[in-house]
Amino acid sequence: MIFRVLAVCTLLLSIVPHIAQAQLRGHGGPVRALAISPDGTQAVSGSFDTSAIRWSLPKNAAEQVLRFHDGAVNAVAFLTDGRIATSGEDARIAIWTPGAPQPSMVLAGHTAPVVALSVSPDGTTLASASWDHTARLWPFAGGAPRVIEGHAQNVNGVAFAPDGRALVTAGYDATLRISPLGGGPPVSTTLPTPLNTVAVAPDGEIVTAGADGKVYVLSAVGEVTGEIEAAQAPIIAVALSRDGRLIAAAGVRGSVAIIDRRARKLERTLVGPGLPVWSAAFFPDGRTLLTGGSDRMIRRWDAVTGEPIGNVVMGAPEDPLAAFAGDPGAEVFRACVACHTLNPNDGVRAGPTLGGVFGRRIATLPGYN
Repeated sequence: MIFRVLAVCTLLLSIVPHIAQAQLRGHGGPVRALAISPDGTQAVSGSFDTSAIRWSLPKNAAEQVLRFHDGAVNAVAFLTDGRIATSGEDARIAIWTPGAPQPSMVLAGHTAPVVALSVSPDGTTLASASWDHTARLWPFAGGAPRVIEGHAQNVNGVAFAPDGRALVTAGYDATLRISPLGGGPPVSTTLPTPLNTVAVAPDGEIVTAGADGKVYVLSAVGEVTGEIEAAQAPIIAVALSRDGRLIAAAGVRGSVAIIDRRARKLERTLVGPGLPVWSAAFFPDGRTLLTGGSDRMIRRWDAVTGEPIGNVVMGAPEDPLAAFAGDPGAEVFRACVACHTLNPNDGVRAGPTLGGVFGRRIATLPGYN
């Protein structure tokens, strides 16, 4: 379904001329990526609407809109010096100084969307994962990136080992690979399902998940040591609390599983509006969680009690087509609503507004059923 929506949006972009977009009012598309600053005062989000937003968490307010990518922003990260990294469908990585209107650095070399980022523990290197079947290591001091190969299909997740000596990658080819950065052969573990995401705990344990709705826990050397049934549908993202105790596993059916990693136990399930949850990130306190979803919302949760906290960080209607329930045109357009609007004043999406393009209301041809 995810690929079907992207394909429809891409087709429409190819046939509709460019139309100027209105000023961004929160995200105009699914919140694809989230990261929280080490001090817990800021968050950055990336969206299908081609933007990233830097948020003040104490104020629950947007501080800066970052616009650079020619396509969805798939991954975001805070660097150790306070800068921000974003990566996109356009295969580029942008490095931002907070407050600056344009990136201070652009990293180019991937040949397909860049979908995950990780910062080395010493802050000197950025790792990226791409659908070009590779991961790359980008030294901030300059120089050519190091290319990590070995996956047969899209690389969907990347994370450094806690000591920075190995890189862990997760792929759609159902393999998890541990690549020693100081030399030596990689370790490859094949799992029963295509993998969408990966994270590494402070003690070196690896957490990954994918299409079968299960969370897999592996040792630092790639041995599977546990599996937890998290959902009855694919898991899109996992996040670990800073102490590594809790796993948040976000899925396409709109729920987020909270798992005790050490006990290998599902503690509770956070239930939102039923739309896919694309991203999750823990606060430094280890219990407060942000999630980003297809409804353009960023929600704050207490992961220990399972209760929502206060208001959402950013506001948007939970379902932009709710007012048109039962309208056949709305059902046709639902596949495209993540990327387009039918009204030029309805905010920004990844693609241009389709307002007025068809010359008539959608799905109103005589005899349409």
